Amino acid sequence: MLDEILTAVAATAAASATYLVAAARVVKQYERGVVFRLGRLHGEVRPPGFTLVVPGVDRLHKVNLQIITMPVPAQEGITRDNVTVRVDAVVYFKVVDAPAAIVNVEDYRFAVSQMAQTSLRSIIGKSDLDDLLSNREKLNQGLELMIDSPAIGWGVQIDRVEIKDVSLPDTMKRSMARQAEADRERRARVINADAEFQASKKLAEAAQQMSDTPRPSSSACCRPSSRSPPRRTPPSCSPSRSNSSASWSGPPSSRTTPWNPASSPTARDTSDTRGSRDPHQVIDTAGSQFLSASRKVSPCQKPGPPPAPPRHDVNCSPGPAPSAPASPSPAPSPNSSPAPPPRGTSATPVTVP
Repeated sequence: MLDEILTAVAATAAASATYLVAAARVVKQYERGVVFRLGRLHGEVRPPGFTLVVPGVDRLHKVNLQIITMPVPAQEGITRDNVTVRVDAVVYFKVVDAPAAIVNVEDYRFAVSQMAQTSLRSIIGKSDLDDLLSNREKLNQGLELMIDSPAIGWGVQIDRVEIKDVSLPDTMKRSMARQAEADRERRARVINADAEFQASKKLAEAAQQMSDTPRPSSSACCRPSSRSPPRRTPPSCSPSRSNSSASWSGPPSSRTTPWNPASSPTARDTSDTRGSRDPHQVIDTAGSQFLSASRKVSPCQKPGPPPAPPRHDVNCSPGPAPSAPASPSPAPSPNSSPAPPPRGTSATPVTVP
């Protein structure tokens, strides 16, 4: 009898252990449990932790509440400005209502993926190429609204949608590169033109300021500087006619003949080459030219008094050429008239004692 009781207790314990193992369920922290009893939604959502179900009667469905990252396959479409593009995106979503995600849609992941693809093609057709390239934030917000509207009934919340890449045909890439190059060249030309315009304005202002500034007076311009060396005036090189006349006294035998420039060999050679010009005239002309050149002044100097006539007190001609010994001149007769003095000598008569 005791053996039968022990056997029954052991069998009951084994059955209870088997029931507990079959009925026990564990729900993780990021999951929620939905129980269907005999095919009908039963009770509330099971929280995370240990829970029991009736084996063979209840059926537990676990729903993940984490944010799911789903890549959207690349979609080809034609933009509003008739450009063929290829766009791919990514969708971030999560389940906020576990019973609705199980009851209202067969596979909420697949449903969200298909809705994202159709919304992406629709947004491509409504946008321009420039919007796809530059205004992606607006397009992302539009995609999020388009996918989130039907997903609310599925117990799914769209967290965000991002466009990953926009692929263009090779021909379109080349044309855009040419357009960008032309735009950069245009901006460079505009910058250069603006720089030249500003430079011309500055030059005009400088010219106006220079024209308004008074010029210094001639006295201030011609004021001698303490550092400038003193100006030297070249001596006049005119021969002295007063010294060229030969004066003599004493008897005729002791009188010397005055030197005549025309009788020297050098003067003869010069007169032969230059014609019958007087040597004194040649020297006077050269001295006058030298004085006129030395009297030139700068434009800022005031006109001075008229130049003085050339002086004849400096004898710059070479010394008298050696002449042959004077021969005794014949005594003048009482009735003969004195010979005229040579040219360039004084015409004063000389008395002979």
